[in-house]
Amino acid sequence: MTGYALRFYRDVFPAGAGPVTLPAGARTIYVRTGDARVDSAQLAADDACFRDRETEIAVGAAATLWRCEFAPRDAPPVLPSGIASTLLLESELTMLPSDGGLMMRCDSVAFPPGGCAYTHTHKGPGIRCLEKGAIRIDSDGHSNQFAVEQPWFEAGPVPVFAQADAERETRFIRVSILPRALEGKSSITYVNPEDQDKPKLQTYRGYFDEFVEG
Repeated sequence: MTGYALRFYRDVFPAGAGPVTLPAGARTIYVRTGDARVDSAQLAADDACFRDRETEIAVGAAATLWRCEFAPRDAPPVLPSGIASTLLLESELTMLPSDGGLMMRCDSVAFPPGGCAYTHTHKGPGIRCLEKGAIRIDSDGHSNQFAVEQPWFEAGPVPVFAQADAERETRFIRVSILPRALEGKSSITYVNPEDQDKPKLQTYRGYFDEFVEG
């Protein structure tokens, strides 16, 4: 299989910017602030869409978009002119699902103050970016704290424990590469059997599951 990477960008559009054209490629476009026209679709803040063809983006008022691309590892980053585009995180995908084809999922995970996600794994890799609050991620012998607009990578099969801020609601946007067989289904597996039936305080919003080639 060709080597692939996930790349997470922040695109800041000044008022009236665009149209900006992105080349064909599998990507999530999430509107962090403001609103945007993506091809013929009008997206408001906290909307997301999937595109795998050449795509045109324009805004009226100023807007910030988060863009996550599933790209060949040797392809150059996509940094369009006319806007402030920043590659915030690039992660090589060394543990992609191998059977039945691939799917890109975009969803969000929200925690009340003090909420946690018990030690778990996922069926595929992904990038998360904090939309509000703060969170601590414990994985592979390391503990890291993330603030708003900071992305991080999770490999999938490597166990993770997540602890949300004690004082504030916390929410992150997540883009994952998963087996197609999980369309519409959860990708999570709890490592410790005793955690399976414990109350879970996190809530989810699904934006899309879309098949991708890889």
